[in-house]
Amino acid sequence: MLENLFASDAVAEAFEIVKTEFPLGLWETFYVTVLATAFAIILGLPLGVMLVAGEKNGVMPLPKSLMHFLNVVINLLRSVPFLILMIMAFPLARAIVGTAVGTTASIVPLVIASFPFVARLVESSLREVNPNIIEAAQSMGASPLQIIVKVMIPESVPSLISNATIAITTILSYSAMSGIIGGGGLGKIAINYGYYRYKYLVMLLAVILLIALVQIFQSVGTRLATKADKRLKR
Repeated sequence: MLENLFASDAVAEAFEIVKTEFPLGLWETFYVTVLATAFAIILGLPLGVMLVAGEKNGVMPLPKSLMHFLNVVINLLRSVPFLILMIMAFPLARAIVGTAVGTTASIVPLVIASFPFVARLVESSLREVNPNIIEAAQSMGASPLQIIVKVMIPESVPSLISNATIAITTILSYSAMSGIIGGGGLGKIAINYGYYRYKYLVMLLAVILLIALVQIFQSVGTRLATKADKRLKR
């Protein structure tokens, strides 16, 4: 197999595919990952804040039935395998973007799968905030909204950035799976050439590029989290 993998004709064909299809595949992967992450954060951030602030002893207690409902929905969405969730999201994707397949349509199931995950990450970040800081803000007469916006979120920024990095790398791996339902990107190239046409060198190159993207996202996220951490500046 290795001999056929690196045969001269296989290598020449693979690099021709790299030149013609990889630039678009790379852009589609980046576009889908960043956009899906942005929407997941837009939905997941306020949901994660509600999970912490809305508790019985939180800064803005919410009805117990509402908190129970939110936790059940989040747990249900997180428990559905992504491949099944993609199929279940077909009607919603068709309603939003006009089609159930394609690069843009794959953003819908990606957001549905990732925003509950983001909400849990935000929840864990906010729980790391020193309760003494929150109590001090309350004693100074700060409103619940002020405590959330000016105390809880700013104090947890380094952790939020680290968790956002985890989220974007997870969504990147999900985006590769979307190639099964016609989503674009490197995942589609890897599946079409590696699985359906047995061109394993093309699949290997696509995987290497996906790994490189993960490393770039991780390095940028780690650097931003380090710069935002006030404890490292003392």
